[in-house]
Amino acid sequence: MKPSRIAWFFASLLVACGFVMLWQYLSDARLVSPVFLPGPDRAWAALVRGITQGELGARWLGTIERMIYGWLLASFAGIVIGAFIGSSERARAYVGPMLELIRPLPASAVVPLAISLLGLSEAMVLTVIGFGALWPMLLSTVHGFAAVEPRLYEVSRALGLPQWKVILKIALPSSMPDIVAGMRLALTVSLILTVIGEMLASREGLGSHILISARSFRSADLFAGVILLGVTGYVSAMALTLAESRLLRWRESH
Repeated sequence: MKPSRIAWFFASLLVACGFVMLWQYLSDARLVSPVFLPGPDRAWAALVRGITQGELGARWLGTIERMIYGWLLASFAGIVIGAFIGSSERARAYVGPMLELIRPLPASAVVPLAISLLGLSEAMVLTVIGFGALWPMLLSTVHGFAAVEPRLYEVSRALGLPQWKVILKIALPSSMPDIVAGMRLALTVSLILTVIGEMLASREGLGSHILISARSFRSADLFAGVILLGVTGYVSAMALTLAESRLLRWRESH
């Protein structure tokens, strides 16, 4: 690890410790009612108790499972469809306006439609996650494939390469930085929509746990769920960063 990265790591650690100390001070001073703002000690105790003695661990795994399934579904569909559109000027001309029309549509707007078609089911939650996470993947892939050097396509045509070889050997490696950026954004969207879907459909997960805790005024359990959501987002982002460093290692030599 480079010295600059070590310095930034310790700086971020100090900021996090300062935030926790401020949180503890606000709780001890009762500037906010303990009913609504428990101290970090109470939140940590609720977290440990929920994992070791309760069902919080199982609900956490349920949230992670839905997030990953929805993200993988959106990633696969986004890469396949985006590769087809991005590698063809004619496809971009025909489909581009429709994509720009649908892209601003928030995933929350399709929730009532998904509920009417699929009910308050697991399939509904995965559908909403996949729909919301699809667009970052799709648009990033289209942009990556469209930005490939045109001379590479000319060389592939001169060599008589079939379309699938052009995509796998030329276009896909060149567009990987855009695709990975889309995957990173789609993963964040997947986690957000997983929590929303669990709240709406009452699925066993952190979303329903947080909602029930809030309605029952169990603030410590609520904050325990929020802490686990933060850990999930942080760990998943770090895992994707590690994968990105390995997949795009060739860029360091350029």
